[in-house]
Amino acid sequence: MVKEYNILISSVGGQGGITLARVIANAAMSQGLNLRVGETLGMAQRGGAVQSHIRLGDGVHGSLIPSGGADALLALEPSEAVRVGTYLGPDTKVIMNTAPTHPIPVMLGQATYPSLKEITSALEAIGCEVNALDATRIAREADAPRSLNITVLGAYMALGEEVLTEDAVKDALKRSLPERYLEQNLRAYEKGFEALTR
Repeated sequence: MVKEYNILISSVGGQGGITLARVIANAAMSQGLNLRVGETLGMAQRGGAVQSHIRLGDGVHGSLIPSGGADALLALEPSEAVRVGTYLGPDTKVIMNTAPTHPIPVMLGQATYPSLKEITSALEAIGCEVNALDATRIAREADAPRSLNITVLGAYMALGEEVLTEDAVKDALKRSLPERYLEQNLRAYEKGFEALTR
């Protein structure tokens, strides 16, 4: 029985953060877990910040994770991991895609993008356990270039958090994604899992 477990997904528009939240929510529901989901959207376009709050357990009532309350952060874009720092605490386990998506001001030379070392250091200063992988590259190598979100899910499952079962997650993938994309997403999932178990 789960009293409270909080998963935060941080991404930018177009990376599949909301789809990832749907897969996790479907897996949780199939296990009979109490569930609350909340989303905060930045600019409603490709590249805008997107956060999905997934709260599981009998002790959960609100839809947004309290400050410092995230048990896991799935960051599909590295700088977005820092943006949600207020939700992170010393027990947060972070799965972070290391491939950046530069915002327009950075591309125009009007702003600078933090280095991966700076991002990791900021997360470690909070006390987070940071697990970094280039999910964008791994998904591409799995011949599933649009599945970095599912690659990150596979890496998360490799942590062995024992909240979601692998059977429930794989079944949720089948129920949440179009059938024509299922095989490539399952490949991406397995490659993400392997990336953290090597």
